Amino acid sequence: MDVLEKAFELLSKYPLCDHCLGRQFALLGYSMENNVRGSALKVCLIMQANDLAKEKNVEGVKRLKILATNGFSKEAHETLRHIKKRVPKQGSECYLCEGKFGILDCLTEKSLAAIGDYEYTTFLVGIELPVKVEEREDELKAALTLSYGESIKHEFGRLYGKAIAQRTGKEAEYLTPDLVVVINPFQDKIRLQVNPIFVSGRYRKLVRDIPQSKWFCSDCHGRGCEKCGGTGKLYAESVEELSSRPLLEATEGEKTSFHASGREDIDARMLGTGRPFVIEISKPKKRFVDLKEIEAKINADAIGKVEVSHLRFVDRDNVRRLKKGEGSQKEYRLLAEFENDTSDFDLHLLEAKLSGALIKQQTPLRVLHRRADLIRERYIYKLKVKKVSLKRALMEIHCQGGLYVKELVSGDAGRTNPNVSDLLGNRAKTLKLDVLRVIMDE
Repeated sequence: MDVLEKAFELLSKYPLCDHCLGRQFALLGYSMENNVRGSALKVCLIMQANDLAKEKNVEGVKRLKILATNGFSKEAHETLRHIKKRVPKQGSECYLCEGKFGILDCLTEKSLAAIGDYEYTTFLVGIELPVKVEEREDELKAALTLSYGESIKHEFGRLYGKAIAQRTGKEAEYLTPDLVVVINPFQDKIRLQVNPIFVSGRYRKLVRDIPQSKWFCSDCHGRGCEKCGGTGKLYAESVEELSSRPLLEATEGEKTSFHASGREDIDARMLGTGRPFVIEISKPKKRFVDLKEIEAKINADAIGKVEVSHLRFVDRDNVRRLKKGEGSQKEYRLLAEFENDTSDFDLHLLEAKLSGALIKQQTPLRVLHRRADLIRERYIYKLKVKKVSLKRALMEIHCQGGLYVKELVSGDAGRTNPNVSDLLGNRAKTLKLDVLRVIMDE
């Protein structure tokens, strides 16, 4: 391919700025920007055309006029004046970019102003272009069989990214940037995509009757009504709210999402080392926060109710691992009450029959309104029973995650088998339930 002839063929058909001409040959030559390539090509073409004009070849003047109009070349204008030829009127705008490379500095300043309120370490520039702009360039490349070029979107992104990096001292990150500056040069618009931060830890719920997550009123669905006293919630507090609020305030985020490895019932406590969780903070303005300080504030504000520990920054993958860990092994302690008196033999029988047992559970009636009606199999590794009174016993259960232990006791009208009530022929129910351990690799 004769590069100069191909460049002239382009200019003879389309008005092109230095950037858009040079971009068609971006893979030829290194350590130079496309506008430098384009300018160099035009200079070489001017010199070539001037040489032809000196030889009295009309092709030379014709080429100079094309370079002056479609190439927007001042040098071509001056050359035509020098050889006393009519100088044609310059073209209005570039066929491909419509002159938008000329506002790079302006949009860079606008981008810097948009991200000025945010703390971040890494960023990425995204470019939005009208479909017609990209199609126009594709058609041009196909018509002239060009294969050495860079896309217009890629050049815009590269130049804006380089300019922002130089001004801020921050690094461009392509996989997991803290924020993305989305620039639309053709509409002169800037849009920010601020990526969330994730904080993991473990929580202990020290009292009963606090839900894990915010529980909206079933009547008004959060709007506020007489039933909920205008709060929009059935419960005044939740683990989610008590642990998320200080994080949201410190990061100046927009909202939080609470992710946990399973959940305990509202009337159950979560003790031991606690349940793993991740709080996702959307659109945070502050990323460099002191998690030790926030942990202390959460525990002070929620003293006697909820306690968090081991707060640390993690990535989105941690949420996926957390969800996969919902089936992790659990250890429970529950106080069961029987309809009739129990003997020591009865309690030993439970230990023998249920330790190492595979339990088949049809979705419990109490959660059937929100869970699919399926039969699930869960394993009990060990069950220990301690007599408290003739009609009460304390049970410690080490089992596979996902076992409904209340239904293991009651039988749930035959939907859980085997179960404590049927094994003893003595109807039983759970009075108190505590989760002692959530066994999960983190």
